[in-house]
Amino acid sequence: MSDRRTFIKQTLGGSASLVSSGFSPSSRVLGANDRIRFGLIGGGDRGQEIFHAAIRCPNVEAVAVADVYTRRLDEVKAIVPSIQTFQDFRKVLDDKSIDAVLIATPQHQHALNFVPAIQAGKDVYQEKTMAFNPEHARRMKKAFGGSGRVVQVGIQCISTPGFGRIKEMVGAGKLGAITALHTHHYRNAPYGGWTRPIPSDCDPQHVDWKGFLGESAPHPFDPQRFINWRFFWEYDGSNVYENMVHQVGFWYKLMNFKIPDTVTMTGANLLSPKMQMPDTVDVSMLQEKILFTWNSMFGNDFYGEGHDMLLGNRGTLTRNQGDQIRYQPQGGESCGVDTLCALAPEGGQARGYFDGTDVHMQNFFDCVRNRKEPNCPFEIGYRSAIACHMSIASYHKKRAVRWDPKTEDIV
Repeated sequence: MSDRRTFIKQTLGGSASLVSSGFSPSSRVLGANDRIRFGLIGGGDRGQEIFHAAIRCPNVEAVAVADVYTRRLDEVKAIVPSIQTFQDFRKVLDDKSIDAVLIATPQHQHALNFVPAIQAGKDVYQEKTMAFNPEHARRMKKAFGGSGRVVQVGIQCISTPGFGRIKEMVGAGKLGAITALHTHHYRNAPYGGWTRPIPSDCDPQHVDWKGFLGESAPHPFDPQRFINWRFFWEYDGSNVYENMVHQVGFWYKLMNFKIPDTVTMTGANLLSPKMQMPDTVDVSMLQEKILFTWNSMFGNDFYGEGHDMLLGNRGTLTRNQGDQIRYQPQGGESCGVDTLCALAPEGGQARGYFDGTDVHMQNFFDCVRNRKEPNCPFEIGYRSAIACHMSIASYHKKRAVRWDPKTEDIV
């Protein structure tokens, strides 16, 4: 696999094309009842979660999985014994009978998988944060434009029942003039609960290390970097990329927010010395006439994992991780609008929160068949990714940052 880095640069460069990449779009045209054949790129924890959601959907077939770590291939094969396994994701894209791919690789690899997948004519379910940095976002935008591909970004909360109820209330003017949106993500867990033990087989024999590094800086094989990649700036963007993006994407879609005018992020690493990123964070985004803030920490769980407050001069609306919504008019008592966490998937049990992944995945496959825009389309994934990029840039630069729409870059 010594040519992988060269392949990536050629495929993702400004002159990349279908001819130079060696791929040709799929010629399959699906009818409303046709079986969808799909592949998985990235078979880790989240990859297996969305894989389970996918195989629960009717009339789909899991054909292939690719992962740089053989352990992950074995784990997915244990779920679907007939599935083909590859360490090189390009082998999945070579199969012209595959209609769609699910991409759940580490953050820094998203564009490296997405662009060739679009060029290969595949529809894509792309895990968040959609793009790792502005350059990757530009590459993905260029590949997607005019491709005719269906892209669902994995911000699954957009597919929860609460989304529609809140949109109805905002549209009805119950909140009046909205000037602030405060959101929180709290965990009382060291390192955000992301610390993973190193398996005994995590070694160069079982890991395609160059494949993992992609375009990032070269390093000797390091099992900590590989297993706990969320602790390193080269592969992740902190809890901003892991969880803020969910709340940003939800409200960007609901309120039709554009890329922020300015963003400021401050933070510190107070409890997680082995992690390069801050574990306590404040982000402030000016969205035209609305101030959108996000606050996160790993040393207290008061607000829980997802708590939002939309504030207007006629009332306040709150939403929590259970998709529970409450409305309180100015000067009035709080009244419940809906308690949606009691809703369970068909044949399943009610949970303490409404995750939305199953519904989001079904929406993706429906759109693969009917060619309609999915619940979280590319544009929402793009805008929410840029907001996250701006937040991290502000943290590193220690100042407010803006977005230059002409250069499509942060200034």
